[in-house]
Amino acid sequence: MYIIVMGVAGSGKSTVGKNLARLLAVDFLEGDDFHTNENVSLMSAGIPLNDEDRAPWLATLNRTISERIAHKDGFVLACSALKKTYRQQLIHNLDDLHFVYLKGSRAEIHSRMAARENHFMALSLIDSQFDALEEPDQTENLITVSINTPVHQLVDQIVQAL
Repeated sequence: MYIIVMGVAGSGKSTVGKNLARLLAVDFLEGDDFHTNENVSLMSAGIPLNDEDRAPWLATLNRTISERIAHKDGFVLACSALKKTYRQQLIHNLDDLHFVYLKGSRAEIHSRMAARENHFMALSLIDSQFDALEEPDQTENLITVSINTPVHQLVDQIVQAL
């Protein structure tokens, strides 16, 4: 199974992704680990990434996904995938991928981000995340879940939908 858990920063991608991967007995991949040092520095300084900044990151993720699919190595990838064009770049020339969209309001995300420790993403970037977000539509292979649900229930909902 090949799954990309997407949403804005603070939506719970890593937490949900790790739990989902554990339940499905596949590897968990943290999309943030694939960012360039320059991107991490920008985000740490509160500077939003633009399409040009994200391009090498998305290309690296696409290569990683392609290699894993070629070797039939299942995974759950936590990745913001905010714009439809980003999602298309991630899955370019690939099949059998599922997106899980963790949907939450600005207020919910702000509260979560304010409580977060030891993460490079500056709290000031929440608005830029929502500004960049193009909510997925039903033309994409997609499951949408609300972040208002406890993690174990979210994971159960995702598994049932798959």
